[in-house]
Amino acid sequence: MSGSECLENPPALVSGGESGNVLQIASLNSYVSGNADSKVALLFISNIHGYGVPKFRKLADKVASAGYYVVAPDFFHGDPITPEIPISDWLKNHGPVEAVEPAKLVIKALKEKGITKIGAAGFCWGGKVAVELAKEADIQVAALLHPSFVTLDDIKGVKVHTAILGAEIDNKSPPELVKEFDLALQAKPEVDHFVKIYGGVSHGWTVRYKDEDAEEVRSAEEAHEDLLVKKEGGLEGVRWSCEEGSFVFASHIARVSSEEESLVFASHIAGGTIDEGTHIL
Repeated sequence: MSGSECLENPPALVSGGESGNVLQIASLNSYVSGNADSKVALLFISNIHGYGVPKFRKLADKVASAGYYVVAPDFFHGDPITPEIPISDWLKNHGPVEAVEPAKLVIKALKEKGITKIGAAGFCWGGKVAVELAKEADIQVAALLHPSFVTLDDIKGVKVHTAILGAEIDNKSPPELVKEFDLALQAKPEVDHFVKIYGGVSHGWTVRYKDEDAEEVRSAEEAHEDLLVKKEGGLEGVRWSCEEGSFVFASHIARVSSEEESLVFASHIAGGTIDEGTHIL
């Protein structure tokens, strides 16, 4: 479950520089960014620090710039975790499973708006919400970034294309568990998947990286890029692209390193791995 790892390097909550705004969607305050006329939306589900974290919103803006309408609801109703509250007490009132029905109402509202394809990216706490949506096919694609609370049975139950981005140093989803997730997805040929472990980083790094740690920043940026499809500078085919009102999910990826050596990693390719199927770069 979520714990002390989730509280390390707490985010600064000073906003600024974001390109989106806050609207009410299905009675939830939601940070929205991107083209409101897009037919493709991404539901961003935050960690326990909430939807107002600047780095979380910055990533929402970055993904939105690829053509998505990104919606990040406040599932905590203005009550994210704070240092004064024991996390076990906070979770009694903010369990991720309890956020699934509100998330479905947001999805319903987006569909009523004319959006035809919806994906979900869940961070830590939000990973559980995203996987629950993926189990009922309420979305078309899911990404779980350093997820908490997610079990092997959850992964066995997903019905949509799924990406899992894990940290090498993570007690919530340790590499051994992520490997089991990968094997479970390999057993589901109808579900395209991508599983990757990022070396040398800790739980939560994608939105709680330390600005002064160049390697952590680089790894976070790499994970951010792995949510998008680009075809430039030797990088080709990553997770999602937005084309003609739909998702393109790429379950294979090739990256050319700065040393001009080719490194290929995908859910079924071994090489530079902890074990077959999960990869540390």
